Amino acid sequence: MKSRLSSFLKLPAGAVALVFACAWPLLAGDAFQQNARLGRGVNLLGWDAVWQDRARGKVKDIHFKLIREAGFQHVRINLHPLRDGKPDANGQLREEFFKTMDWAVDQALSNGLLVILDYHDDLAISPDPAGKQKEFLESWAAIAEHSKGRPDTVLFEILNEPAAKFTHESWDAYWRAALAVIRKTNPSRTVIIGPDMWNNVGELDSLKLPAEDRNIIATVHYYNPFPFTHQGTPWTGQKDKLGVTWMGTAAELQAMEKDFAKVAVWARQNNRPIYIGEFGTYEKADMASRARWTAEVARQFEKQGWSWGCWQFADNFAVFDTGTQKWVEPIRDALIPRR
Repeated sequence: MKSRLSSFLKLPAGAVALVFACAWPLLAGDAFQQNARLGRGVNLLGWDAVWQDRARGKVKDIHFKLIREAGFQHVRINLHPLRDGKPDANGQLREEFFKTMDWAVDQALSNGLLVILDYHDDLAISPDPAGKQKEFLESWAAIAEHSKGRPDTVLFEILNEPAAKFTHESWDAYWRAALAVIRKTNPSRTVIIGPDMWNNVGELDSLKLPAEDRNIIATVHYYNPFPFTHQGTPWTGQKDKLGVTWMGTAAELQAMEKDFAKVAVWARQNNRPIYIGEFGTYEKADMASRARWTAEVARQFEKQGWSWGCWQFADNFAVFDTGTQKWVEPIRDALIPRR
């Protein structure tokens, strides 16, 4: 170390300045501070018709105001660049995609909400990572270039729930390539990265983040116990498996605490902040159990100092009913208790 420092100090002043200029964006980012600012959040817009036709969208300008007034601090905007951006042969995304994205970001920022731009096209990419990589990287380059003037209250998330054909090794190479693309135009942007296998809490040990880039937040998702949170969901094989309750028994709490202990150990060992990007319960579960589970996990996250984004604002697993234009109060109150 001493010899390296001596060599560094012998560099011409201009060269030293250049080294610091190049390194400063990575040194300047404070991911822990950013994570604290994220606090409590909610996912939105992934499946909303707004991406096809703004007039048909369920989410309107007023909803960003309501989200902030309810006590949420950020929104995780679920982007489908391959589905909705429809990249051309040169990797350029259609103008309407960016117009809708900008509308959502502008609405969030004007209401005092932080924003996570979450690349949510995992269902398109995970079955064929190699075949989709060119489009993936080109679309990230386009999003990063388009967003480079945004304030630091806009964060990027590289890919939601990589799974299927990804392995630990291939996912590592994949996100590193995307991070390199992002850093070309957004050297000081806070970036969120999670492990493969659906961002599962049990897979964090496979996530090896670059020591030289400290402006990264690690993310995992939490839906345990799955037979409870996903009962009745037709896309998981749980459609007919109903009537599962969650009572907060000693055994249930112990299982939950065991999951979180693994995450806490990884976070301490790697000195990285944690963001729980998704958690929630499907509507087929009884409301008392749903509220009980939601309150418990949210308070556990906060006890650990982790930020979180519940799944999701509208559609299924919803905290807001766009039909009645009212909050699903038991879930909202479980997430953000009334004072």
